[in-house]
Amino acid sequence: MTCVAPFLPRAILFDLDDTILSAYSRPEAAWLAVAQELAESIAPLRPADAAVAIADYARAFWADPDRHREHRQDLRTARREIVGGALAQLEARGRSAFAADVAVRLADRFTDYRDEQMKLFPGAHETLDALKTAGVRLALVTNGDGPGQRRKVERFELAGRFDHIQIEGEHGFGKPEERAYLHALEALGAEAHETWMVGDNLEWEVAAPQRLGIFAIWHDPLGQGLPPDSSVRPDRIIARLEELLKPPV
Repeated sequence: MTCVAPFLPRAILFDLDDTILSAYSRPEAAWLAVAQELAESIAPLRPADAAVAIADYARAFWADPDRHREHRQDLRTARREIVGGALAQLEARGRSAFAADVAVRLADRFTDYRDEQMKLFPGAHETLDALKTAGVRLALVTNGDGPGQRRKVERFELAGRFDHIQIEGEHGFGKPEERAYLHALEALGAEAHETWMVGDNLEWEVAAPQRLGIFAIWHDPLGQGLPPDSSVRPDRIIARLEELLKPPV
């Protein structure tokens, strides 16, 4: 089947989390929500102070590429380590902290809260269905553990909407490794120059695929724009997935 709209590509690679699913944005707000739930257990530390300390530690934790690669397939354990590290920093500064068992409860509640709050971005199903009807070959290329990501695929009825589903934990490699993109292209029978990549991560879904000649589209659902210090320049920026169905202005 050929594409109805001439501006559409032969194939599109989609990221999952914070691209199709609203999953992990605004972590500070999520940490605050769970800290407020456990306010009595973490007293006398205020929930707002706990949330700031944990979010700051988490930001530094995930900024390390090696640590990110090592821990992203076991988020529950990683979050326990993050809360523990944030508490150690608070204690080192002479601040009141809370017991280790409470730290584990807080970390695990954050993981469960994120799962509870997860949802499809508006228009996600409709956009994917329209693209498939138009003859575009679609691949889901996501990092993370196999069982966890596969549960999301089934929970949000995505399996039948893609011609190829590629989960890091099931394949043994992930973004930003070149073979993650090349394997998906091969599975779709597409070349880099006739393919788009859509995602929220400027390195994994923009810079890395651009180096292979893939047209990279950055999903910016909050409309925050590129970070001031970013050297990465997407080929296109969208705030809503439905924009993919229209030619760029």
